[in-house]
Amino acid sequence: MNETSSLIMALAAGGGLGIIFYGGLWWTVQKGVSSKQPALWFSGSLIMRMSITMAGFYFVSNGQWIRMMASLLGFVIARFMVTRLIGPPGKHRNSQGEEAGYAP
Repeated sequence: MNETSSLIMALAAGGGLGIIFYGGLWWTVQKGVSSKQPALWFSGSLIMRMSITMAGFYFVSNGQWIRMMASLLGFVIARFMVTRLIGPPGKHRNSQGEEAGYAP
């Protein structure tokens, strides 16, 4: 029973890491596209998201490969959840992007 609960906790922790990673990626794209220094946004976000994710996987796995696999499964499930919540790529365009596509 203890092993099952630790695997469920690892799955949930992986889901949380995935939400942080992919939600942070979505937020970075939203901020980076309209920024004057997009390279700083994207590179800083990548370093921060990867650091949080790798440290999270390290602590969640605790040296056990089965926990690592459970947290990785939660991470992948979170990717699909975030993608479904955000919607299709063209859905969140800002008004400036939509206006730029039309001729006067």
